[in-house]
Amino acid sequence: MLRLASVTMALALLVSANASPASAQQELTPKQTQIVKTVNTVFTAAQADDTTLFDSVLAPNFYIFDGGARFNGDSIMAFIKAQHRAGKRYEWSITEPDVHISGKTAWIAYINKGRITDASGTIDQQWLESAFLEKQAGSWKIVFMHSTRVPMASQKDRKQ
Repeated sequence: MLRLASVTMALALLVSANASPASAQQELTPKQTQIVKTVNTVFTAAQADDTTLFDSVLAPNFYIFDGGARFNGDSIMAFIKAQHRAGKRYEWSITEPDVHISGKTAWIAYINKGRITDASGTIDQQWLESAFLEKQAGSWKIVFMHSTRVPMASQKDRKQ
């Protein structure tokens, strides 16, 4: 009985030593890196109001769920441009990407860590996001995205 307990303990220690936490950074293959770069192109284009670059990585039937609404490529860019005209600036950064590729389709989930700047100042913000991509004519195109803003801690929580 003591021997069985020792073997069980040794196996438990071995498994826990080799387990990686869910938040650990995934080491990306070159193909997975292409997926991250494709999604990052959306952010680069949106920050610069570059509709041509934005459209270059979107599938013709693209849409996104963001802020409780459905947008297509034109409507999300119009929304972002209106935010820029109102003095808001966004910074976005893909962190902790979890990328899966199967043939001509891929999906990515990640934490978007960024900032929102306006006349009142700058606040750090995070979004939980995902995207579905399809390889079309040799290039990855984004078919669908989803973005959920991580709620900010209340002022009361920050003071504690």
